[in-house]
Amino acid sequence: MIHSKPFVFKEFTVHQDKTSMKVGTDGVLLGAWCAVDNYPDTILDIGAGTGVLSLMLAQRSDAMTIDAVELDENAYEQTVENFESSDWGDRLYCYNASFQEFAMEISTEEETYDLIISNPPFYTDTFETADASRNKARFTSSLSFQELILGVSKILSKTGHFAVIIPFKEKENFVSIAHENNLFLNRFCSVQGNANSEIKRILLEFSFHVSEIIETHLVIELERHQYTEAYKNLTRDFYIKM
Repeated sequence: MIHSKPFVFKEFTVHQDKTSMKVGTDGVLLGAWCAVDNYPDTILDIGAGTGVLSLMLAQRSDAMTIDAVELDENAYEQTVENFESSDWGDRLYCYNASFQEFAMEISTEEETYDLIISNPPFYTDTFETADASRNKARFTSSLSFQELILGVSKILSKTGHFAVIIPFKEKENFVSIAHENNLFLNRFCSVQGNANSEIKRILLEFSFHVSEIIETHLVIELERHQYTEAYKNLTRDFYIKM
């Protein structure tokens, strides 16, 4: 059993003792960065982990339906607990299934989502660990970019948006697969740990509509634990010490 302290945000708490994937900067970045200004009514979080993305979007939006799908049973149970102990339990629901199965069922029922978000598995390299649940969460063998994007293209509403965070080096590949599925890049944000580090992550937002691409850049820290104003502004509704 993994013992890990709960992660306390301003308006909710994320318990993470049952899942191998903890609350991290990537998820918080995506939850704070993805656009909700077109008032999504239905939201889907692919690969819930702890449910942190869904909880952030429950705080940020008035969406009546916020669904999450999680394959790993422990992570699923953790997400359900975190949903139920939040102020938005009546709007949050988690399914214990693979995204491939879930997308097939939703598309068969001809239902769609206005906003789909995912902090997907991304270690495509071959050094998978002996921890099966950690592999599921971190390696694309359980959900490839192709499978992710294909599923999204089937259940995203015509005017909906799909937001994701991936390694910077995967950008061209991911954008290309999205394009093949009629999903077009509308905006992106390159993320650096500090001004001297390489760009390791990128936030991407897609829709079925071609538009002028809005490009931004974010540096997280000036130095260790000294955060930039841009990062503080992005995350201050969530982090207690921002």
